[in-house]
Amino acid sequence: MMANQSGSASPARASLASGGAGEHDPHALMRIKSLTLRARAVVEGFYTGLHRSPYHGFSVEFSEYRPYVQGDDPGGLDWKLYARSDRYYIKRFEDETDRLVYLIFDRSRSMGFGTLAYDKSQYAVTLAATLAYFMSLQRDSVGLLTFDESIGDWIPARQRPGHFRQLMVALTRPLAGAGTNLDQPLTQLAQRITKRGLVILISDLLAPIAELRTNLAMLRSRGQEVM
Repeated sequence: MMANQSGSASPARASLASGGAGEHDPHALMRIKSLTLRARAVVEGFYTGLHRSPYHGFSVEFSEYRPYVQGDDPGGLDWKLYARSDRYYIKRFEDETDRLVYLIFDRSRSMGFGTLAYDKSQYAVTLAATLAYFMSLQRDSVGLLTFDESIGDWIPARQRPGHFRQLMVALTRPLAGAGTNLDQPLTQLAQRITKRGLVILISDLLAPIAELRTNLAMLRSRGQEVM
């Protein structure tokens, strides 16, 4: 635990330590200067074990069929095969890769607005760092695309030493002081990623909503889960 000059715990860390999971004081959290430590402070209050894919077909690959036995999940039955063979078979899957996660981060001028002790950008950076830290602990591959009126940083999703630090460096760059163009980053992302994954958009969405809906629908049509 970090300590102040008197040897006691720093006020920010002490405040966080006194609360349970999910009870962090945002003001105390923002006083932690290190973005990595800030993300860790949030994640340590929650479950950080390795994930298992919550549904078949996401981050898993078909392996083989096996006969259905009592107690199996009926959701795994292949009804098309049943129609051809008149026998019940279960689809078996095996892990293909860890989940691919892409953070789409808004660095436009409007993200610098705030009425509290911190602005939207600081809150968004903390959210993005926390998600990246949590996903990395789960051995997911995390990528980042930043934007304002144009594309900023593009970091492909990876899981290797030094990658998380690269994400943190990109997230802590100053705001570009420009407008918001949601069309370009979402279109670029749809063209660049070929495997199914999870896309998380972090933005104040001060852009045409119709355009946003079109681009999100395009990502979903290509098999991406969008948040």
